[in-house]
Amino acid sequence: MTRATHRSAEEIGRTEFGPRPLPSLAEPRSGHEPATMDTVLDNGLRVIVARHGAVPMVELRMRIPFAGQDRMHPARAEVLAETLLTGTQRRSRVQMDTDLAAVGGDLHATVDPERLSIGGDALADGMSTLLDVLGDALTGAVYADDELAGERDRLVERIAVARSQPRMIAREELQKHRYGDHPFAREVPEAGDVGRVTAEEVRALHRQAVVPRGATLVLVGDIDPERAVDEIARSLSGWRSEASAYEMPALPTVQGGDVRLVHRDGAVQSQLRLSAQGLTRTDPRYPALQIANLAFGGYFSSRLVENIREDKGYTYGAHSAFEFTPGNGSILVDADTASEVTAAALLETRYELGRLGLVPPTESEVESARQYAIGGLLTSTSSQSGLASMLATLATSGLGQEWLTAHPDRLRAVTAEEVAEAAWFWAPTAFTGVIVGDAEKLSGPLRALGGVTVA
Repeated sequence: MTRATHRSAEEIGRTEFGPRPLPSLAEPRSGHEPATMDTVLDNGLRVIVARHGAVPMVELRMRIPFAGQDRMHPARAEVLAETLLTGTQRRSRVQMDTDLAAVGGDLHATVDPERLSIGGDALADGMSTLLDVLGDALTGAVYADDELAGERDRLVERIAVARSQPRMIAREELQKHRYGDHPFAREVPEAGDVGRVTAEEVRALHRQAVVPRGATLVLVGDIDPERAVDEIARSLSGWRSEASAYEMPALPTVQGGDVRLVHRDGAVQSQLRLSAQGLTRTDPRYPALQIANLAFGGYFSSRLVENIREDKGYTYGAHSAFEFTPGNGSILVDADTASEVTAAALLETRYELGRLGLVPPTESEVESARQYAIGGLLTSTSSQSGLASMLATLATSGLGQEWLTAHPDRLRAVTAEEVAEAAWFWAPTAFTGVIVGDAEKLSGPLRALGGVTVA
Protein backbone atom coordinates (compact mmCIF):
# COMPACT_ATOMS: atom_id res chain seq x y z
CA MET A 1 0.00 0.00 0.00
CA THR A 2 1.47 3.34 -1.05
CA ARG A 3 1.47 5.93 1.68
CA ALA A 4 0.40 9.40 0.56
CA THR A 5 3.07 12.06 1.01
CA HIS A 6 2.24 15.34 2.66
CA ARG A 7 2.28 18.39 0.38
CA SER A 8 2.67 21.91 1.65
CA ALA A 9 0.21 24.66 0.78
CA GLU A 10 2.82 26.16 -1.55
CA GLU A 11 3.22 22.85 -3.40
CA ILE A 12 -0.54 22.43 -3.69
CA GLY A 13 -0.83 25.94 -5.10
CA ARG A 14 1.69 25.35 -7.90
CA THR A 15 1.81 23.37 -11.11
CA GLU A 16 4.70 22.58 -13.45
CA PHE A 17 3.71 25.71 -15.36
CA GLY A 18 3.73 28.01 -12.33
CA PRO A 19 1.31 29.11 -9.59
CA ARG A 20 -2.31 28.09 -9.97
CA PRO A 21 -4.37 31.14 -10.97
CA LEU A 22 -6.84 32.32 -8.38
CA PRO A 23 -10.46 32.58 -9.50
CA SER A 24 -11.75 36.13 -9.72
CA LEU A 25 -13.98 37.39 -6.95
CA ALA A 26 -17.69 37.31 -7.60
CA GLU A 27 -19.54 40.58 -7.72
CA PRO A 28 -20.70 41.29 -4.13
CA ARG A 29 -24.43 41.27 -3.73
CA SER A 30 -26.31 44.36 -2.69
CA GLY A 31 -28.07 44.66 0.63
CA HIS A 32 -31.64 43.38 0.61
CA GLU A 33 -34.18 45.44 2.50
CA PRO A 34 -36.68 43.21 4.31
CA ALA A 35 -40.29 44.23 4.85
CA THR A 36 -39.99 46.69 7.72
CA MET A 37 -42.15 48.94 9.88
CA ASP A 38 -40.62 51.78 11.88
CA THR A 39 -43.10 53.68 14.02
CA VAL A 40 -43.61 55.37 17.40
CA LEU A 41 -46.40 54.17 19.68
CA ASP A 42 -48.58 56.59 21.59
CA ASN A 43 -46.59 55.92 24.78
CA GLY A 44 -43.42 57.25 23.06
CA LEU A 45 -41.78 53.88 22.34
CA ARG A 46 -40.08 53.59 18.96
CA VAL A 47 -40.82 50.19 17.39
CA ILE A 48 -38.86 48.67 14.49
CA VAL A 49 -40.11 45.36 13.08
CA ALA A 50 -38.46 43.52 10.19
CA ARG A 51 -39.57 40.33 8.48
CA HIS A 52 -36.73 37.79 8.20
CA GLY A 53 -38.11 34.36 7.43
CA ALA A 54 -34.97 32.22 7.46
CA VAL A 55 -36.14 30.22 10.50
CA PRO A 56 -39.45 30.27 12.44
CA MET A 57 -38.03 32.41 15.24
CA VAL A 58 -38.29 35.98 16.46
CA GLU A 59 -35.46 38.03 17.98
CA LEU A 60 -36.17 40.89 20.40
CA ARG A 61 -33.91 43.81 21.35
CA MET A 62 -34.93 46.70 23.60
CA ARG A 63 -32.79 49.73 24.42
CA ILE A 64 -33.82 52.22 27.13
CA PRO A 65 -31.54 55.25 27.66
CA PHE A 66 -30.47 54.83 31.28
CA ALA A 67 -27.81 57.39 32.16
CA GLY A 68 -27.51 58.87 35.63
CA GLN A 69 -25.39 61.48 37.39
CA ASP A 70 -25.66 60.12 40.94
CA ARG A 71 -22.51 58.34 42.17
CA MET A 72 -24.60 55.32 43.21
CA HIS A 73 -26.48 55.13 39.92
CA PRO A 74 -24.17 52.53 38.29
CA ALA A 75 -24.56 50.21 41.28
CA ARG A 76 -28.34 50.55 41.43
CA ALA A 77 -28.64 50.14 37.66
CA GLU A 78 -26.52 46.98 37.74
CA VAL A 79 -28.69 45.43 40.46
CA LEU A 80 -31.86 46.44 38.60
CA ALA A 81 -30.70 44.74 35.40
CA GLU A 82 -29.75 41.63 37.36
CA THR A 83 -33.17 41.37 39.06
CA LEU A 84 -35.63 42.83 36.52
CA LEU A 85 -36.70 39.35 35.38
CA THR A 86 -36.88 37.66 38.81
CA GLY A 87 -40.62 38.03 39.37
CA THR A 88 -43.62 40.31 38.89
CA GLN A 89 -46.99 40.89 40.50
CA ARG A 90 -48.45 38.30 38.11
CA ARG A 91 -45.62 35.81 37.80
CA SER A 92 -43.01 34.29 40.08
CA ARG A 93 -39.50 33.88 38.74
CA VAL A 94 -40.23 30.20 38.08
CA GLN A 95 -43.44 31.06 36.23
CA MET A 96 -41.66 33.61 34.03
CA ASP A 97 -39.06 31.01 33.08
CA THR A 98 -41.72 28.36 32.53
CA ASP A 99 -43.83 30.56 30.25
CA LEU A 100 -40.79 31.48 28.17
CA ALA A 101 -39.56 27.90 27.97
CA ALA A 102 -42.97 26.79 26.66
CA VAL A 103 -42.38 28.90 23.51
CA GLY A 104 -38.64 28.17 23.24
CA GLY A 105 -37.97 31.62 24.61
CA ASP A 106 -35.49 33.53 26.70
CA LEU A 107 -35.12 37.06 28.06
CA HIS A 108 -32.11 38.68 29.70
CA ALA A 109 -31.14 42.21 30.75
CA THR A 110 -27.84 44.10 30.91
CA VAL A 111 -26.90 47.70 31.59
CA ASP A 112 -24.08 50.10 30.73
CA PRO A 113 -23.57 53.83 31.31
CA GLU A 114 -25.80 54.66 28.32
CA ARG A 115 -28.73 52.27 28.40
CA LEU A 116 -30.63 49.35 29.85
CA SER A 117 -30.74 46.56 27.26
CA ILE A 118 -33.19 43.67 27.15
CA GLY A 119 -32.70 40.88 24.65
CA GLY A 120 -34.37 37.61 23.91
CA ASP A 121 -35.88 35.25 21.39
CA ALA A 122 -38.70 32.76 20.96
CA LEU A 123 -40.43 30.63 18.37
CA ALA A 124 -42.32 32.88 15.97
CA ASP A 125 -45.68 31.49 17.07
CA GLY A 126 -44.70 32.27 20.68
CA MET A 127 -44.19 35.99 20.01
CA SER A 128 -47.29 36.94 21.99
CA THR A 129 -46.00 35.12 25.07
CA LEU A 130 -42.54 36.68 24.72
CA LEU A 131 -44.07 40.16 24.53
CA ASP A 132 -46.47 39.47 27.38
CA VAL A 133 -43.64 38.42 29.71
CA LEU A 134 -41.64 41.49 28.64
CA GLY A 135 -44.59 43.79 29.29
CA ASP A 136 -45.18 42.12 32.65
CA ALA A 137 -41.57 42.79 33.70
CA LEU A 138 -41.63 46.41 32.51
CA THR A 139 -44.84 47.24 34.36
CA GLY A 140 -44.92 44.82 37.28
CA ALA A 141 -41.40 43.83 38.38
CA VAL A 142 -41.45 43.55 42.19
CA TYR A 143 -37.76 43.16 43.09
CA ALA A 144 -38.56 40.91 46.03
CA ASP A 145 -36.19 41.40 48.95
CA ASP A 146 -34.96 37.80 49.03
CA GLU A 147 -34.47 37.56 45.27
CA LEU A 148 -32.63 40.88 45.18
CA ALA A 149 -30.38 40.01 48.13
CA GLY A 150 -29.25 36.76 46.53
CA GLU A 151 -28.57 38.26 43.10
CA ARG A 152 -26.87 41.29 44.65
CA ASP A 153 -24.46 39.11 46.64
CA ARG A 154 -23.56 37.06 43.57
CA LEU A 155 -23.10 40.27 41.59
CA VAL A 156 -20.70 41.62 44.23
CA GLU A 157 -18.52 38.52 43.84
CA ARG A 158 -18.51 38.73 40.04
CA ILE A 159 -17.65 42.43 40.03
CA ALA A 160 -14.81 41.94 42.51
CA VAL A 161 -13.29 39.30 40.21
CA ALA A 162 -13.92 41.32 37.04
CA ARG A 163 -12.29 44.45 38.43
CA SER A 164 -9.07 42.53 39.09
CA GLN A 165 -8.67 41.50 35.44
CA PRO A 166 -5.97 43.37 33.44
CA ARG A 167 -8.25 44.18 30.50
CA MET A 168 -10.89 45.60 32.82
CA ILE A 169 -8.30 47.71 34.62
CA ALA A 170 -7.00 49.02 31.30
CA ARG A 171 -10.49 49.89 30.07
CA GLU A 172 -11.33 51.75 33.28
CA GLU A 173 -8.08 53.69 33.20
CA LEU A 174 -8.62 54.64 29.55
CA GLN A 175 -12.14 55.85 30.29
CA LYS A 176 -10.94 58.05 33.15
CA HIS A 177 -8.05 59.34 31.04
CA ARG A 178 -10.34 60.22 28.09
CA TYR A 179 -13.42 61.49 29.90
CA GLY A 180 -12.54 62.25 33.51
CA ASP A 181 -15.59 62.09 35.79
CA HIS A 182 -18.13 61.93 32.96
CA PRO A 183 -20.83 59.26 33.64
CA PHE A 184 -19.67 57.32 30.57
CA ALA A 185 -16.41 56.55 32.39
CA ARG A 186 -18.24 54.73 35.19
CA GLU A 187 -18.85 51.45 33.37
CA VAL A 188 -18.45 48.98 36.23
CA PRO A 189 -19.64 49.94 39.73
CA GLU A 190 -17.59 49.37 42.85
CA ALA A 191 -18.42 46.08 44.54
CA GLY A 192 -18.90 47.91 47.84
CA ASP A 193 -21.48 50.23 46.28
CA VAL A 194 -23.40 47.28 44.86
CA GLY A 195 -23.45 45.64 48.28
CA ARG A 196 -25.23 48.69 49.75
CA VAL A 197 -28.07 48.79 47.19
CA THR A 198 -31.52 48.17 48.69
CA ALA A 199 -34.65 46.75 47.10
CA GLU A 200 -36.52 50.01 47.67
CA GLU A 201 -33.82 51.97 45.83
CA VAL A 202 -34.13 49.63 42.85
CA ARG A 203 -37.93 49.91 42.83
CA ALA A 204 -37.62 53.70 42.87
CA LEU A 205 -35.13 53.63 39.99
CA HIS A 206 -37.49 51.42 37.98
CA ARG A 207 -40.40 53.83 38.48
CA GLN A 208 -38.22 56.79 37.55
CA ALA A 209 -36.15 55.45 34.64
CA VAL A 210 -37.71 52.32 33.08
CA VAL A 211 -39.95 54.37 30.79
CA PRO A 212 -41.03 54.01 27.14
CA ARG A 213 -40.57 57.57 25.87
CA GLY A 214 -37.19 57.62 24.13
CA ALA A 215 -36.75 53.84 24.22
CA THR A 216 -36.61 51.51 21.18
CA LEU A 217 -37.92 47.99 20.68
CA VAL A 218 -36.71 45.91 17.72
CA LEU A 219 -38.33 42.66 16.55
CA VAL A 220 -36.88 40.61 13.70
CA GLY A 221 -38.15 37.25 12.54
CA ASP A 222 -40.59 35.14 10.63
CA ILE A 223 -43.43 37.55 11.43
CA ASP A 224 -45.79 39.97 9.74
CA PRO A 225 -44.54 43.48 10.66
CA GLU A 226 -47.96 45.10 10.81
CA ARG A 227 -49.43 42.37 13.01
CA ALA A 228 -46.34 42.44 15.20
CA VAL A 229 -46.65 46.20 15.80
CA ASP A 230 -50.28 45.70 16.84
CA GLU A 231 -49.24 42.91 19.20
CA ILE A 232 -46.52 45.08 20.74
CA ALA A 233 -49.00 47.92 21.27
CA ARG A 234 -51.41 45.56 23.06
CA SER A 235 -48.75 43.86 25.18
CA LEU A 236 -47.15 47.13 26.28
CA SER A 237 -50.31 49.21 26.55
CA GLY A 238 -49.89 49.49 30.32
CA TRP A 239 -46.32 50.75 30.11
CA ARG A 240 -46.67 54.52 30.34
CA SER A 241 -44.95 57.49 31.90
CA GLU A 242 -44.93 61.24 31.47
CA ALA A 243 -41.15 61.16 31.86
CA SER A 244 -38.63 60.57 29.08
CA ALA A 245 -35.71 58.18 29.27
CA TYR A 246 -32.55 59.96 30.42
CA GLU A 247 -29.92 60.31 27.71
CA MET A 248 -26.24 60.44 28.57
CA PRO A 249 -24.73 63.95 28.45
CA ALA A 250 -22.58 64.69 25.40
CA LEU A 251 -19.04 63.38 25.62
CA PRO A 252 -16.08 65.77 25.48
CA THR A 253 -13.83 65.58 22.44
CA VAL A 254 -10.88 63.21 22.84
CA GLN A 255 -7.75 65.35 22.92
CA GLY A 256 -4.39 64.01 21.77
CA GLY A 257 -1.54 64.00 24.24
CA ASP A 258 0.81 61.88 26.29
CA VAL A 259 0.12 58.24 27.06
CA ARG A 260 -0.25 57.62 30.81
CA LEU A 261 1.59 54.70 32.38
CA VAL A 262 -0.47 53.04 35.12
CA HIS A 263 1.45 50.79 37.50
CA ARG A 264 0.30 47.21 38.02
CA ASP A 265 2.67 45.53 40.40
CA GLY A 266 4.32 42.36 39.15
CA ALA A 267 2.59 42.34 35.76
CA VAL A 268 4.41 40.34 33.08
CA GLN A 269 2.20 41.74 30.33
CA SER A 270 1.12 45.27 29.45
CA GLN A 271 -2.19 46.52 28.10
CA LEU A 272 -1.71 49.26 25.49
CA ARG A 273 -4.86 51.35 24.84
CA LEU A 274 -4.89 54.39 22.55
CA SER A 275 -7.78 56.60 21.48
CA ALA A 276 -8.55 59.57 19.23
CA GLN A 277 -11.63 61.48 18.18
CA GLY A 278 -13.57 59.95 15.28
CA LEU A 279 -16.85 60.58 13.47
CA THR A 280 -20.46 59.55 13.84
CA ARG A 281 -22.02 57.04 11.45
CA THR A 282 -24.13 59.85 9.99
CA ASP A 283 -21.10 61.89 8.89
CA PRO A 284 -20.64 61.68 5.09
CA ARG A 285 -16.92 60.98 5.64
CA TYR A 286 -17.64 57.88 7.75
CA PRO A 287 -17.46 55.29 4.91
CA ALA A 288 -13.95 56.47 4.01
CA LEU A 289 -13.00 56.47 7.69
CA GLN A 290 -14.27 52.89 8.00
CA ILE A 291 -12.06 51.70 5.14
CA ALA A 292 -9.05 53.62 6.48
CA ASN A 293 -9.55 51.97 9.86
CA LEU A 294 -9.58 48.50 8.31
CA ALA A 295 -6.38 49.25 6.41
CA PHE A 296 -4.71 50.45 9.62
CA GLY A 297 -5.74 47.78 12.14
CA GLY A 298 -9.36 46.79 11.70
CA TYR A 299 -8.83 43.28 10.38
CA PHE A 300 -6.16 40.60 10.12
CA SER A 301 -4.69 41.86 6.82
CA SER A 302 -4.09 45.34 8.23
CA ARG A 303 -0.82 47.21 8.53
CA LEU A 304 -0.72 47.20 12.34
CA VAL A 305 -1.30 43.45 12.58
CA GLU A 306 1.28 42.78 9.88
CA ASN A 307 3.85 44.87 11.74
CA ILE A 308 3.57 44.11 15.45
CA ARG A 309 2.05 40.62 15.25
CA GLU A 310 3.24 38.94 12.07
CA ASP A 311 6.60 40.65 11.53
CA LYS A 312 7.77 41.59 15.06
CA GLY A 313 5.83 39.07 17.16
CA TYR A 314 5.12 41.63 19.88
CA THR A 315 1.49 40.59 20.42
CA TYR A 316 -0.99 37.85 19.63
CA GLY A 317 -3.55 40.43 18.57
CA ALA A 318 -3.72 44.13 17.74
CA HIS A 319 -6.98 45.86 16.88
CA SER A 320 -8.34 49.18 15.75
CA ALA A 321 -12.07 49.86 16.03
CA PHE A 322 -14.73 52.51 16.50
CA GLU A 323 -16.82 53.25 19.56
CA PHE A 324 -20.10 55.06 18.96
CA THR A 325 -22.29 56.96 21.38
CA PRO A 326 -25.19 59.29 20.49
CA GLY A 327 -23.68 62.22 18.60
CA ASN A 328 -20.12 61.00 18.98
CA GLY A 329 -17.58 58.52 17.65
CA SER A 330 -14.06 57.68 18.79
CA ILE A 331 -11.21 55.50 17.51
CA LEU A 332 -9.69 52.81 19.73
CA VAL A 333 -6.40 50.95 19.24
CA ASP A 334 -5.41 48.12 21.58
CA ALA A 335 -2.74 45.46 22.00
CA ASP A 336 -1.47 43.32 24.86
CA THR A 337 2.29 42.77 24.92
CA ALA A 338 5.02 41.24 27.08
CA SER A 339 6.64 43.82 29.36
CA GLU A 340 10.01 43.62 27.64
CA VAL A 341 8.60 44.66 24.24
CA THR A 342 5.99 47.19 25.40
CA ALA A 343 8.06 50.25 24.46
CA ALA A 344 8.94 48.72 21.10
CA ALA A 345 5.26 47.93 20.44
CA LEU A 346 4.29 51.54 21.25
CA LEU A 347 7.03 52.81 18.92
CA GLU A 348 5.84 50.63 16.04
CA THR A 349 2.20 51.55 16.67
CA ARG A 350 3.08 55.26 16.49
CA TYR A 351 5.06 54.56 13.33
CA GLU A 352 2.02 52.92 11.68
CA LEU A 353 -0.23 55.76 12.83
CA GLY A 354 2.03 58.28 11.10
CA ARG A 355 2.60 56.11 8.02
CA LEU A 356 -1.14 55.83 7.34
CA GLY A 357 -1.30 59.53 6.57
CA LEU A 358 2.10 59.91 4.94
CA VAL A 359 1.84 56.73 2.86
CA PRO A 360 -1.93 56.34 2.37
CA PRO A 361 -3.50 52.95 1.63
CA THR A 362 -2.92 51.82 -1.92
CA GLU A 363 -5.70 51.02 -4.36
CA SER A 364 -5.17 47.35 -3.53
CA GLU A 365 -5.41 47.97 0.23
CA VAL A 366 -8.52 50.09 -0.25
CA GLU A 367 -10.21 47.46 -2.39
CA SER A 368 -9.40 44.63 0.03
CA ALA A 369 -10.73 46.65 2.97
CA ARG A 370 -13.83 47.65 0.99
CA GLN A 371 -14.69 44.05 0.13
CA TYR A 372 -14.13 43.00 3.74
CA ALA A 373 -16.36 45.80 5.04
CA ILE A 374 -19.20 45.02 2.64
CA GLY A 375 -18.93 41.27 3.13
CA GLY A 376 -18.76 41.61 6.91
CA LEU A 377 -21.82 43.82 7.01
CA LEU A 378 -23.89 41.55 4.80
CA THR A 379 -22.79 38.45 6.68
CA SER A 380 -23.41 39.91 10.14
CA THR A 381 -26.94 40.99 9.21
CA SER A 382 -27.88 37.82 7.33
CA SER A 383 -29.15 36.17 10.52
CA GLN A 384 -32.18 37.26 12.52
CA SER A 385 -30.02 37.81 15.59
CA GLY A 386 -27.43 39.88 13.72
CA LEU A 387 -30.01 42.03 12.00
CA ALA A 388 -31.91 42.67 15.24
CA SER A 389 -28.74 43.71 17.07
CA MET A 390 -27.63 45.98 14.22
CA LEU A 391 -31.01 47.71 13.96
CA ALA A 392 -31.03 48.26 17.72
CA THR A 393 -27.51 49.72 17.55
CA LEU A 394 -28.39 52.04 14.66
CA ALA A 395 -31.54 53.19 16.42
CA THR A 396 -29.41 54.83 19.13
CA SER A 397 -28.20 57.22 16.40
CA GLY A 398 -31.70 57.74 15.05
CA LEU A 399 -31.01 55.49 12.05
CA GLY A 400 -32.98 52.58 10.65
CA GLN A 401 -33.16 49.91 7.97
CA GLU A 402 -32.77 52.37 5.09
CA TRP A 403 -29.30 53.43 6.32
CA LEU A 404 -28.25 49.78 6.64
CA THR A 405 -29.48 48.87 3.15
CA ALA A 406 -27.70 51.82 1.53
CA HIS A 407 -24.38 51.46 3.34
CA PRO A 408 -22.78 48.89 0.97
CA ASP A 409 -23.27 51.34 -1.91
CA ARG A 410 -21.70 54.12 0.16
CA LEU A 411 -18.67 51.90 0.73
CA ARG A 412 -18.46 51.06 -2.99
CA ALA A 413 -18.43 54.76 -3.84
CA VAL A 414 -15.44 55.59 -1.63
CA THR A 415 -12.31 56.55 -3.58
CA ALA A 416 -8.68 56.03 -2.64
CA GLU A 417 -8.31 59.82 -2.40
CA GLU A 418 -11.10 60.00 0.19
CA VAL A 419 -9.45 57.23 2.19
CA ALA A 420 -6.14 59.11 2.06
CA GLU A 421 -7.85 62.18 3.47
CA ALA A 422 -9.56 60.15 6.21
CA ALA A 423 -6.20 58.58 7.13
CA TRP A 424 -5.16 61.82 8.82
CA PHE A 425 -7.56 60.99 11.65
CA TRP A 426 -4.82 58.52 12.66
CA ALA A 427 -2.13 61.19 13.04
CA PRO A 428 -0.05 60.24 16.11
CA THR A 429 -0.64 63.63 17.72
CA ALA A 430 -4.41 63.00 17.66
CA PHE A 431 -4.05 60.04 20.03
CA THR A 432 -3.77 59.72 23.77
CA GLY A 433 -4.16 56.67 25.95
CA VAL A 434 -2.87 54.47 28.74
CA ILE A 435 -0.44 51.62 29.27
CA VAL A 436 -1.16 49.36 32.24
CA GLY A 437 1.84 47.33 33.40
CA ASP A 438 4.71 47.07 35.85
CA ALA A 439 6.14 50.60 35.99
CA GLU A 440 9.45 49.34 37.42
CA LYS A 441 10.06 47.44 34.18
CA LEU A 442 8.43 49.90 31.79
CA SER A 443 9.17 53.44 32.97
CA GLY A 444 12.80 53.55 31.74
CA PRO A 445 12.22 52.44 28.14
CA LEU A 446 8.99 54.44 27.87
CA ARG A 447 10.58 57.64 29.20
CA ALA A 448 13.36 57.21 26.67
CA LEU A 449 10.75 56.84 23.96
CA GLY A 450 8.98 60.02 25.09
CA GLY A 451 5.35 61.10 25.17
CA VAL A 452 4.60 58.96 28.25
CA THR A 453 3.79 60.14 31.76
CA VAL A 454 3.81 57.95 34.86
CA ALA A 455 0.59 58.01 36.93
